Amino acid sequence: MEMSTNMREVRTAKQAEQEDLFFGQTVILWARWSVIVAGIVLVLWTSTDVSLLTRTMPFFLVLMAVNFFLHGRYVMGSPLNRTAVVVASVVDLILITAIIVLWPGSHGLDNQFFVLYFPVVFAFALVFTRQVEAAYTGLAMVAYTAACFLTGTVHLGLGNDFKLLVMRLIVIAAMGFLGNYYFRIQRDRLARASKNRAAA
Repeated sequence: MEMSTNMREVRTAKQAEQEDLFFGQTVILWARWSVIVAGIVLVLWTSTDVSLLTRTMPFFLVLMAVNFFLHGRYVMGSPLNRTAVVVASVVDLILITAIIVLWPGSHGLDNQFFVLYFPVVFAFALVFTRQVEAAYTGLAMVAYTAACFLTGTVHLGLGNDFKLLVMRLIVIAAMGFLGNYYFRIQRDRLARASKNRAAA
């Protein structure tokens, strides 16, 4: 009897994780759309000539193509599995970091597109467990730090550039923590509600 109860608990936990991943993909997809829209608006707003526009728009066209594919699969009822969602989210970080490093005219710390990390990290934290979220948030922080140092816009020391970098990294970390904290609150609430229904 005890073994049967444990099996039901394991199965219920797995079902809960699958539901989190299925419904959480919507959050990640719309977060990616917000990044795309915000990026395109910033491109159109800051571009001073056609050549700058043609050099910068491909970054967001790649994101748009990826998200069209992922959103189409989700709408058709065949969403990605856990590993594929993580890989797609890592690709988001790679593309955002590439924008920060390669953007014409403003690189690293001087690039305003660092804000694109925020919705991506926050949405990811709403879907995955603390360990996975912490790894992803840490990866985003490392990627942004590397981008700033590689472009020579931040130097070791206590200068204003280093302080600004630390402040931005704190905000990225806060996005991950708050998103996952809300995720755990909702998960616990649903678990208690399920137990109450079962007890009734």
